[in-house]
Amino acid sequence: MAEDALIVVDLQNDFCPGGALAVEGGDEIVPIVNRLIEDSRHVILTQDWHSAGHSSFASSHPGKAAFQIVTMSYGEQTLWPDHCVQGSRGADFHPDLRWTTAELVLRKGFRREIDSYSAFFENDHRTSTGLAGYLRERGISKVSLCGLATDFCVAFSALDAVAQGFSTSVVLAACRGIDLNGSLAAMTRRMHDAGVQLI
Repeated sequence: MAEDALIVVDLQNDFCPGGALAVEGGDEIVPIVNRLIEDSRHVILTQDWHSAGHSSFASSHPGKAAFQIVTMSYGEQTLWPDHCVQGSRGADFHPDLRWTTAELVLRKGFRREIDSYSAFFENDHRTSTGLAGYLRERGISKVSLCGLATDFCVAFSALDAVAQGFSTSVVLAACRGIDLNGSLAAMTRRMHDAGVQLI
């Protein structure tokens, strides 16, 4: 019988109210995510894990501001405030998240020269994180995603999961979005059109 896995995306302090890149209401989902974790046999967490001076930080681009778009070697990249720097409190999981039963914590975005939204690929859409292989080796064919933010790391993870052949759902009640220039509606539509089940 095929196995299911829950993937909790980037439920970290810097993405919650008071954090460096806070998603409005990001902390509201913690109780829902905890219930999903309790009900899941296989749990995987992703953790944004940037080096100081990361190329996706606006502070690394003189004259540029957060949320501007620049062209990198791999395509367009939104610039962000410094966030989830390795070893910082902001990079820690939300203190109320009951995550210790997770079988895997996947760190992403640690390569200084490239950002990583998806749990499956860096933003060049070629450099793999190894997650697809891990899931296949475990006999997992169905994944459910939740976390932060709906329209960036959750959505790109869901789109890549479908493209890699996994039956994929997103639990919208356990997500919150940034909604940068209409990104929430656009990415919700992209997920729907790609065959992601939106719960």
